[in-house]
Amino acid sequence: MTVDRVLADAFIPELPAYYKGKVRDNYDLPDGRRIIITTDRVSAFDRILACIPFKGQVLTQTARYWFEQTADICPNHVLDYPDPNVVVGRRLTILPVEIVVRGYLAGTTGTSILTKYKAGQRSMYGITLPDGMRDNEKLPTPIITPTTKAFDGGHDEPLSGAEILDQKLLTPQQWATVSDYALRLFARGQELAAKRGLILADTKYEFGTDADGNIVLADEIHTPDSSRYWIAATYEAALASGSRPQSFDKDFVRAWVGERCDPYKDPIPEIPDSVILETSKVYIQAFEAITGTTFVPDLGGATPLERVRTHLAPYFS
Repeated sequence: MTVDRVLADAFIPELPAYYKGKVRDNYDLPDGRRIIITTDRVSAFDRILACIPFKGQVLTQTARYWFEQTADICPNHVLDYPDPNVVVGRRLTILPVEIVVRGYLAGTTGTSILTKYKAGQRSMYGITLPDGMRDNEKLPTPIITPTTKAFDGGHDEPLSGAEILDQKLLTPQQWATVSDYALRLFARGQELAAKRGLILADTKYEFGTDADGNIVLADEIHTPDSSRYWIAATYEAALASGSRPQSFDKDFVRAWVGERCDPYKDPIPEIPDSVILETSKVYIQAFEAITGTTFVPDLGGATPLERVRTHLAPYFS
């Protein structure tokens, strides 16, 4: 494995309507399809820190596994996979609410229920939690903790179901549908993760509407970037000691940078190859643990970008 074989950028001038996200590069075709290329970029602190070999392939193929395992629950945007880093999907109008489902009292961000619980809050997201719960304890039943869908660098804000309806972010029918889909997707995710010796603690979903107004699952599902997985065998001991269960610790790059500078203000120091390669190994281990299959890196083409260009040539206008 080499740190040089990465898909850092996926700009392809022959494709129309280019949009560059933090991790994914997108193209909108005139016929209503969207090409989504997952690069190897890693984003944190509102900036791109590095590229992790095979990260994009891991995320795309993990999502593919889960889209296929949940296709009977709800429709998704997938039409084709012309390359290991690429999905071609239906272009959707993304709903302005991000759906986060939580099965455990966990998390570290300002919107996480553990952070709020430790600050003394018991009522949040329209839900009331009992006193006396321990860090990372299993909730009586999985809950939906929706947030605003922040665009253009804004911050997600917590919402309740009542607020979603009062602010007319979703119609009552849309809210009922995404809630039902999300809880059923999460149940399937927890069931299959348990068979692999994993706990799916929480995850986020994005939904959109197609041209006919149908609600469709978009973006990614149950990937290491969108979900918190724990190693099930470590859970009981961690709960008893008040520590976090073992997980796929893929934040080596983020932690390394955060220990050496103020990443919101300072220049990012050069990140050692060893840190980048260790992060890549963790992504690959996560893929294999989640899917139960061996990761096979695609080494076709002189570079990953050349390979992607070749596979997408049929879509050139």
